[in-house]
Amino acid sequence: MRFSIVRAIDLFSPTSRSRVRSTLITLILILLALGLADAAPEPSDETSKLVRKGVKLTRAGSYEEAEAILRQAVELSSGRSDARLELAFVLIKQRKLREAYNISFDIAADEPKNSRAFAILGTTLLTAGRFHDARLVLNNAIKLNRREHLAWASFGLLDFYENKIDASFYNLSQAVTQQPHEPDYLFSLGQVAARGERYTLAADAYQQFLKFAIVSDADRRDRIKGLITYLRFLGEVGDLYTIGGKDNTSVSFDLVGDRPMIEIRINGKDEPLKFILDTGSSISVMSEETAKRFKVKPVTKGGFARGIGGDGKFPIVYGFLRQVEIGLVKLKNVPIYLRKFHTESRGIDGYIGLSLISRFMTTIDYGEKIFALTRKNADARSFDDSVGVALPLRLTSSGFLSGEVELEGMDGALNFIVDTGASVSVISDRVARTDALSPFINEQKLRVIGSAGVTDGASTFSLPQVKFGKHARRDIMAVALDLDIINEASGFEQSGILGGNFLKNYRLTFDFKNSKVIFDPVVASH
Repeated sequence: MRFSIVRAIDLFSPTSRSRVRSTLITLILILLALGLADAAPEPSDETSKLVRKGVKLTRAGSYEEAEAILRQAVELSSGRSDARLELAFVLIKQRKLREAYNISFDIAADEPKNSRAFAILGTTLLTAGRFHDARLVLNNAIKLNRREHLAWASFGLLDFYENKIDASFYNLSQAVTQQPHEPDYLFSLGQVAARGERYTLAADAYQQFLKFAIVSDADRRDRIKGLITYLRFLGEVGDLYTIGGKDNTSVSFDLVGDRPMIEIRINGKDEPLKFILDTGSSISVMSEETAKRFKVKPVTKGGFARGIGGDGKFPIVYGFLRQVEIGLVKLKNVPIYLRKFHTESRGIDGYIGLSLISRFMTTIDYGEKIFALTRKNADARSFDDSVGVALPLRLTSSGFLSGEVELEGMDGALNFIVDTGASVSVISDRVARTDALSPFINEQKLRVIGSAGVTDGASTFSLPQVKFGKHARRDIMAVALDLDIINEASGFEQSGILGGNFLKNYRLTFDFKNSKVIFDPVVASH
């Protein structure tokens, strides 16, 4: 990812309050089984008008205005659960998760047959990255009401993050069936269809999204229009990432700023190109300069992507490669992005994204500096994890790998992107501001080169301990960045990046089909 990712969440750390909350969730289910529920108060016309207005503003993306209107509705009729729930929903949209959680939880406790309350509570938990709790609560919402479309949609996203694409597609389709004009559901359905390589269907979903969404942001509309054009192009191409050559290969790599750099060849050319292996990017990227040299022309373009550095955005330009060769393996029909690089002086031609290597068992051995791809039967892909620690990975909406990390001094696990394309680990500025980490700030400042440009003077921290599963490293440097703009696309809350300065101590084996990675400690040779 070269420096992107995410924000801390202080909402669901395992404090005594959250343990009480977990107990109360169990009590809610017991109350439901007993059929106990309070009657809702009679609605007032003025409150109803405010709620309808707030819902309309939420759908239009005017979240702050919607929040203000809905707070008026709550003040006017504090007993009205519908007003409070719609307020909680718009708070989720703004990532104000603690208050959204408290509101929806209290209503679910008071009204254990209120499926909307459970749907919003589950959506809050999902957005916070609390997958197990979210699954329990969302399942309860659907049991209460099979037509609770928000619960179906959130369930679909939960499956999406866990790489259960068929289940995700089914659940989101249920949501769209129940609420066919809801833009959020259509957008998510497009994401899932694209991940499942149903490109024409994805384009159709995004087209429907534009039909029903109120998109006042011209750049966002242009971005989606460009994506639709590209998806239709991919749908006409047919099968992507078609594997040829040998079933496995092993190549050496160099470490450049603690990032693996390997040589690849494209479109049948003999000249090797230097690409960084980037598990923090979903699609591979090629520099504009290299694309011009190899006559790789844009397929289409549209809008701006958001990233770290500079002014926070860069133009989206889609390209396409007929063939990519990595050692003895060949892949045909490879989608790519074309982008201006801010690191040309380092001789980097591009970045290898997850989509390019996800059909293989992939090993990155930082000790031996070996990158290996092994093709296995799609229905029986597994590996022996007896020699290492297998850890679960989740995929964000934007296709990044995310795992749970513990930082010394902070309660509970935080979601971090596992990013071989980042030289240094990252914590969000929100995590950096916590009392637990403030003693570990360094005087040293860093210049961060991101996808959107350069950021000077970024604060750094010496984290006393970073733990991923059973693996822990002490005194890890991390740079603090404002990652909110990246987190908007991640789907569920992240708190940082595990970069090369942590990962270089291991041999990593990725099983993308089963969303796992094995960590084996190595004695680095560098």
